Amino acid sequence: MFCYQCEQTAGLTGCQGKTGVCGKSAEIADLQDELTGAIISNADRLTNKQIIGGLFTTLTNVNFDAETINRQISSIIDGDKSYASVVNRIWQANEDVRSLKSLILFGLRGIAAYAHHALVLGYQSEGLTEFFPKALKAIGNEELTVNDLLPLTLEVGAENLKCMELLDRANTETFGCPHPATVTQTIDAGPFIVVSGHDLNDLKLLLEQTQDQDVSIYTHGEMLPAHGYPEFRKYPHLKGNFGTAWQNQQKEFAEVPGAFLFTTNCLMPPKETYSDRVFTTAQVGYSNLVHIDENKDFSPVIGKAKKLGGYAQSHTILGINGGTKVMTGFGHGTVLSIAGKVIEAVKSGAIKHFFLVGGCDGARAGRNYFTDFVKKTPVDTVILTLACGKFRFNDLDLGNIGGIPRLLDMGQCNDAYSAIKVAVALAEAFGCGVNDLPLSLVLSWYEQKAVCILLTLLHLGIRNIKLGPTLPAFVSQGVLKVLVNNFAIAPITTPEQDLKEILS
Repeated sequence: MFCYQCEQTAGLTGCQGKTGVCGKSAEIADLQDELTGAIISNADRLTNKQIIGGLFTTLTNVNFDAETINRQISSIIDGDKSYASVVNRIWQANEDVRSLKSLILFGLRGIAAYAHHALVLGYQSEGLTEFFPKALKAIGNEELTVNDLLPLTLEVGAENLKCMELLDRANTETFGCPHPATVTQTIDAGPFIVVSGHDLNDLKLLLEQTQDQDVSIYTHGEMLPAHGYPEFRKYPHLKGNFGTAWQNQQKEFAEVPGAFLFTTNCLMPPKETYSDRVFTTAQVGYSNLVHIDENKDFSPVIGKAKKLGGYAQSHTILGINGGTKVMTGFGHGTVLSIAGKVIEAVKSGAIKHFFLVGGCDGARAGRNYFTDFVKKTPVDTVILTLACGKFRFNDLDLGNIGGIPRLLDMGQCNDAYSAIKVAVALAEAFGCGVNDLPLSLVLSWYEQKAVCILLTLLHLGIRNIKLGPTLPAFVSQGVLKVLVNNFAIAPITTPEQDLKEILS
């Protein structure tokens, strides 16, 4: 196997051998490469749904089930084996060409995840129907040069912006505009189900099926922002949030007397101590786990929760910093509704600077940088955050500035669109460009959705982004030089040094 698509890749160069750092075997890694090659070779004749489903399956920590991946390959190739070496040829290409093709491919996988969530809500982008085959064919074209691929890399960012806008519209038109919510991390006594991943539609369907069943529902990880949507507030048995970020699952889920539903990516292979109570759905697949198919009959999950019985008395799972509650729901609708108040606070000097500190969480040492960074921000600054990276600090009480909370959780990783809308609105209000705002981006990354968001920010011309905890292994020195020269992108150093540089 060879895989270097995630931040935790072995030795910061690539996972090789029998098992990847994420837990997938060499067999699964090779099958995912086969599936990718099949999609690239047959992109012109595949449906949008096939491309989205296949690319989403190969995203980090989604599907480790050989049988499922083999079925997808068979449905695509129709007996044609010419695809077999496509991905290997990409890995063996010129270093800078390989780097750009990797950025394009991994960005497409991220877009596919967002497109999937929009699609299940009935929203589809016609632009992606044309763009996916175009970009996939470019990845498979061995004659393209660095100069050919650079514009396409930024085009991935442009298409992702459209896709995030589509998903934002799908979510708000289906579930309402998010509003601030304080969410408890205490689990009540009695049967319960924890929903992990990102798919709001799966959560809605489960809530419908558990009404009057005396089973409580809790979000986990990137499902936390669901508490901000009006539609989900209609269900009193949606009680709170369970635990912290995705990489802590194997510790936090062990010996828990509740059932778990895995809906998308950012999942850890379940340990035997709790695998009997884990269920998968959509693109998620692990061997020997019960899978809920497209009919979305969650009876097995509900039955398992009732059989386990839950805790005998209430049980609190503390945040990283010991907090028992977290806030969410500060989408662009909420923030822009108080834009006048925010602008006045900036003009008066009450707010000196904005930081967007967000992105993926992960297990590699060094991510406590983001906790320390937030703790050290001056009291006259505001922190915007999104995605699961916020679990490093979202249980902190940072106070407020004139009634405006200093920490604003804007939602899931796809809600980077909310942050972009707010930044553009502030720039228009002050009559300047986004790069001229007192706004700094300090981002953490782990997997491919972070890649497509980064490409979106670069497409928009955003400069001076600080990225950590490490730079991607698939970015060659030549490509890195382009990013530094054109966008002043830089790795994080220490919280003290970075804050000093930013605020100077």
